[in-house]
Amino acid sequence: MNNSRYIKNYFNDMVLITQKISVEDIDKVIELLFQAWKDKRRIFMCGNGGSASTATHFACDLAKGTIVPNKGRFKVMCLNDNIPLVSALTNDEGFDNLFIEQLKSNFEMGDVLICLSVHGGAGKDKAGLWSQNLLKAMKYVMDNGGKTIGFSGFDGGPMKDIADVCITVPFNSTPQVESFHLAIEHLITNCLKEKIERD
Repeated sequence: MNNSRYIKNYFNDMVLITQKISVEDIDKVIELLFQAWKDKRRIFMCGNGGSASTATHFACDLAKGTIVPNKGRFKVMCLNDNIPLVSALTNDEGFDNLFIEQLKSNFEMGDVLICLSVHGGAGKDKAGLWSQNLLKAMKYVMDNGGKTIGFSGFDGGPMKDIADVCITVPFNSTPQVESFHLAIEHLITNCLKEKIERD
């Protein structure tokens, strides 16, 4: 396959995804986060691998990109970002407990957790089942009076059934799923800023 054909096919897949993704789920996430802003609740983010990078980016955009003069601001914390803490918790408590241990220190009833995962906790590799630390964190938040939002891909995985609302990119390609997660978080944060301006 030559480069031009590959590029066109990749872009054609992107068009297909935009036609299949659930607008209703994105709307639910916007409304859930807008209510959290009104209630002055804290938003936590986390992910593994490339999704950890998207979680950091999302946290930045939600904290900075939604600022409106003389209005309240989002309180946001990405659980991937304190590298010494991440390595200490992984070393001492195990990778499965990386996020839940941070939530035990910072989470309060009514707060929101956003987890990003390409496979939504489905599948496994040499280290075992993927993203069990995310699912464990989601269950902790739900058991303690919080709300959970998932960003997944492929068929949604277990995350789709656990989260209060899960945006699933319905496509079996890691690059496409990760690309759309980033595009969707931009959509959400831009929409939230407009809603805050009008509030």
